[in-house]
Amino acid sequence: MQTETAKTIDFSARSIERAATLAWLKPDPREQRQRPYDTALRTIALLQTTLELNPLLRLYSREVNTTVAHSSIHYRNIGQGIDLRVGRSARYRRTFRVVVEKQDLGRLTFTRGKPFTPRETALLEFLLSSLAYPLRNALQYEDAFQASLTDPLTGVYNRSMMETALRREVSLARRHGVPLSLIILDIDKLKAVNDHYGHETGDRLIKAIAESVAGSLRKTDIFSRFGGDEFVLLLSNTDRQGATVLAETIRKRIGGITRFFDGESIKASVSMGVAALTAKDSDKTFFARADRALYRAKSAGRNCIKVAGTR
Repeated sequence: MQTETAKTIDFSARSIERAATLAWLKPDPREQRQRPYDTALRTIALLQTTLELNPLLRLYSREVNTTVAHSSIHYRNIGQGIDLRVGRSARYRRTFRVVVEKQDLGRLTFTRGKPFTPRETALLEFLLSSLAYPLRNALQYEDAFQASLTDPLTGVYNRSMMETALRREVSLARRHGVPLSLIILDIDKLKAVNDHYGHETGDRLIKAIAESVAGSLRKTDIFSRFGGDEFVLLLSNTDRQGATVLAETIRKRIGGITRFFDGESIKASVSMGVAALTAKDSDKTFFARADRALYRAKSAGRNCIKVAGTR
């Protein structure tokens, strides 16, 4: 596939007018002059029906195809970690960087098996005007949706997300006959840190522990902050032995965390309860067994791991 520098399209009123002018530099006598405008207006109306990025791009691609044929649209927004593709990539491409009111919305690359003509390129630039604001709205919705699922201090998932994921993963594990394990992690003596050094120091310790745990996980593992000093790890396709090994790795890793405050060092440690899903478990009993194992770890002097039995 050809490499190409993205052309920046800033959707101020002036740039939209310029795109419209460019679209008619080489008019096609076989095509009615109004058609691209009709496409743009119809597309704007359709894109108001969804705030989800994938459906938005599919609708947009379908409508643009009536004016400029293409094989795929590839959308990337590095800042938000978004990488979506509609259709199958082909050799020739046109790439645009979309900006709205100084906000970079990312890059869209159109591809197909034959080169785009200058007129088609101008038309694509013009038709991006129908996507710019719906795309910005979809990105804002995505931000709000992700914020509703994450803990604001650590950036990991929150309790609500974990409760939903737990129900889903238990159902999937049963359907596919694969193991599933759960680790509940509690930061030892966090209240004493907060009382002695203040909540700001306690928050720094929480963030450091969350980062340490996240660095030990696979992409498929689900990690959430469940409460003030409690985190939950949901490990798909992982049996009790695998979960116990991971818990010990995390415990040792966190044991190496030291924070300093007014010349004093604060050593971190955690207690953990581990459980593996059994045939009799519901999502609630599964969690409860891990929670009881955590309680045993704390009662045993903290900074240790206890594994739940099968009941």
